[in-house]
Amino acid sequence: MPHTRPPYAPEFRRQMVELVRAGRDPADLAREFEPSAQAIRNWVAQADRGESRGASKSDVLTLAEREELARLRREVRQLRLERDILSKAGGLVRTGERRGAVGLFQFMSANQAVFPIATMARVLGVSEAGYHAWRQRAPSVRAVADAALLKQIRIAHAGSGEIYGAPRVHATLAAQGARHGRKRIARLMREAGLVGVSRRRGGVVTTRRDREARPAPDLVDRNFSAEAPNQLWVGDITFVPTSASFLYLAVVVDAWSRRVVGWSMASHLRTELVLDALEMAITQRRPRDVIHHSDQGSQYTSLAFGGRGREAGVRPSMGSVGDAYDNAMCESFFATLECELLDRRRFASQAQARMAVFTFIEGFYNPVRLHSALGYRSPIRYEQEMLANP
Repeated sequence: MPHTRPPYAPEFRRQMVELVRAGRDPADLAREFEPSAQAIRNWVAQADRGESRGASKSDVLTLAEREELARLRREVRQLRLERDILSKAGGLVRTGERRGAVGLFQFMSANQAVFPIATMARVLGVSEAGYHAWRQRAPSVRAVADAALLKQIRIAHAGSGEIYGAPRVHATLAAQGARHGRKRIARLMREAGLVGVSRRRGGVVTTRRDREARPAPDLVDRNFSAEAPNQLWVGDITFVPTSASFLYLAVVVDAWSRRVVGWSMASHLRTELVLDALEMAITQRRPRDVIHHSDQGSQYTSLAFGGRGREAGVRPSMGSVGDAYDNAMCESFFATLECELLDRRRFASQAQARMAVFTFIEGFYNPVRLHSALGYRSPIRYEQEMLANP
């Protein structure tokens, strides 16, 4: 490992600039990510200068246009707020039904720290005065019991990382000796807006084999252990669904620390996607004789990918066709990404998905997320401790 920090990749710098422009403070970003606050400010200033040089007088907004833009942004924020309320409320909205109104009032009470009461009442079609009157009534015995059970449900749901749905929460409470009906638990979770995560069904093919290309030998044979950094890297591609179209993500993971050392996102599956991920890994790690293991996709068997690997001293290795176990470590990372991010978010655009994936990898997975295989340490912390005490 080098003693000096290699330069940050252009994609990394662009994402940091976008975060600042979205309202994040450089000092907060410096605490969350590796760069200093001053470096982030410098990147923003450089981006602003580059854009101002290319701007013409016709690009400058008039006062009326700026006011119109501000009004439209307020409307968009309001529409997003209403959408989030309806999305979280799920199937609770009922008209002309007293029992349904009580359920909505309970939802409003549980989410009053997230959404304004007046907005929830308007969007859900109930009276704000009725909500306040309901709040002032003495709770029934059943309501008290439901509130006590809901606390247990919240603890079990949070303990799973907000992954468990009603069946698993029910099983968790049953293992603790609590006897409650699964339908009752499902109702309380629905009213409180608590949901679990589930894996995506089906998928998009990201591996297309070039039958004319000669694959590299399998140098790993499903043994993904490494005794030091930059001995074994694994690479693969997955897709990120958005409302606009698919976004594709290529990663390079160091098998020693499980750290994502290279990544790239694009709207296509051309060789440049995996080349950019490899380039980031090479720039950041500066390896010597590292094995790069992948599937036999045409991107990895291409002449361009093989040539860049040879230039940097990267030895190619490839598993068999159609066998996920031959690249199990990368599949494990994609399963984590799927469960902890992709299944819990819906992206309106590729830009939104890019920012979310970037934040997940660089702001959570590498520096924060605990791995049982690493002694419940994050990849970055594991590397720091192991290199400090060889």
